[in-house]
Amino acid sequence: MTSAQSTLSIFALGGINEIGKNMYVIQYADEIILVDCGVKFADKSLLGIDVIIPEFTYIEENRDKVIGCIVTHGHEDHIGGIPYLLNKFNIPIFASRFTLGLIELKLKEHKLLRDAQLTEITADSRLEFGKMAVTFFKTSHSIPDCLGLVFHTPEGKVVHTGDFKFDLTPVNDQSSDIHKMAAIGQEGVLALISESTNAERPGNTPSESLVANQLEQQFLQATGKIFISTFASNVNRIQQIIEAASKTNRKLLFLGRSMKSVTSVAIKLGYLKLPSWMLIEIEDLRELPPERIVIVCTGSQGEPLAALSRLSTGSNRDIKVIQGDTVIFAASPIPGNEKDVSKIVDNLFQLGANVVYGNSSITGLHVSGHGYQGDLKLMLTLMQPKYFIPVHGEYRMLHIHRLLAEAVGVEKGHTFILKNGDVVDIFGQVARQTRAVAAGDSYVDGIGTGEVGDIVLRDRKRLSEDGMLVIVVTISKLDGSILTDPDTISRGFVYARDAEQLINDINELAKTAVLKFNEANPFAMKKAVKKVVDQYIYTLTKKSPIILPIVIEI
Repeated sequence: MTSAQSTLSIFALGGINEIGKNMYVIQYADEIILVDCGVKFADKSLLGIDVIIPEFTYIEENRDKVIGCIVTHGHEDHIGGIPYLLNKFNIPIFASRFTLGLIELKLKEHKLLRDAQLTEITADSRLEFGKMAVTFFKTSHSIPDCLGLVFHTPEGKVVHTGDFKFDLTPVNDQSSDIHKMAAIGQEGVLALISESTNAERPGNTPSESLVANQLEQQFLQATGKIFISTFASNVNRIQQIIEAASKTNRKLLFLGRSMKSVTSVAIKLGYLKLPSWMLIEIEDLRELPPERIVIVCTGSQGEPLAALSRLSTGSNRDIKVIQGDTVIFAASPIPGNEKDVSKIVDNLFQLGANVVYGNSSITGLHVSGHGYQGDLKLMLTLMQPKYFIPVHGEYRMLHIHRLLAEAVGVEKGHTFILKNGDVVDIFGQVARQTRAVAAGDSYVDGIGTGEVGDIVLRDRKRLSEDGMLVIVVTISKLDGSILTDPDTISRGFVYARDAEQLINDINELAKTAVLKFNEANPFAMKKAVKKVVDQYIYTLTKKSPIILPIVIEI
């Protein structure tokens, strides 16, 4: 490969062949610019894991080359990992006004705000670094102040779209700057990095403004209190809820930690227009009739600890869903969350609520913030890139996005479908993919990051499925003879009183294994006990509990 001193490299530490934990790297010579640092929420197979963030090995190895991190917008999969990044590397962060407000909130929680280097940028900003400069353009999405990025490098321009759609009638009046995009394309784009979330969906993404009328109709028909659940970060949707509540003479309560946090930032910075008389607190509920109340809450994806989940089980001490109340889901279930959402819907029906739920095409209460095929093709047509890198999607989405690119003029063979860590090197305006860097998942478990690996997760899975056996043997320190018979404790495997014979057999096996030794050798004894008991239990029960032998020397 040509010397790295004159090579432009593009790759991702997260976010290419997945939806979540976005983190991209643009490197020219000894300058590295990061784009976004997000999280991905753990599924149920990752027991005890809160979130997943990108692996920072490459950043650690190249710390002195990192100029900063530029953030495209304020969704969790783009900013959620920033506190963990800054906890290790205090690098400058560049973001738009609203995005910066959300980042500050996170850094304050992690006690990192005081030392953070935060710089506000706009669509008109220009950041000048040594060999690279960065300019910006406005895009539409489901959150305010979204930016596309243009990297000006000695090799040519690299454009990163961020998450986008083309909404000609946006709720927040933040339209995509199509003229600026076209001008960038006319000047020449060497490589385009573009999101692929909705690459499978034909047509164009509907406008957010279409939801407003449907929301108002639902509010007019609603009985009792209205509970409406949506993404806390969907400020545009929340503004529509505010307007529907105003038109139907209802007051508003925000419920849920993330909902309160995001809306407080949005109100403070002027992104939510909410009359002061409309906003109420929990203690005000007793003084208002049910038909005057709207409660906006988190939990539209069935999250077990979110506000709506707690309401559906009656575990919220202050607020109850009762017969005749109305519950509205103003978000479609993300694939994989359908079962959790269905459970909450069932619970709400059992409480006597009228529940409005289902796919957005049926309810009309949600539109995507990500571009459909028509939007993706328009972006490609405007930018006219020589090379194309589809990101932010599973493999099939990236593949379909490549076909869309070729349909609008990108030359075959000039699209790179990558994995996280795969590097596209460009020298002399010729791109090749021949190498990879370290890129993987880092698990956040409570306050710890990186301490939980695959082995720990495998043990947790075994514990959850087959339980654990603790076998205690006391031996003489002098000659290794058994002083007391083995004692087996079962946790999550069998109930000892109901499996007395099995426990006795395990004790006898452990005793026989230890008696084979002529001297005290605790390490070898534990290994022998574990082996013989493990084989016996699997043969008998086809289960593999974690076996923990303890040899005590006296």
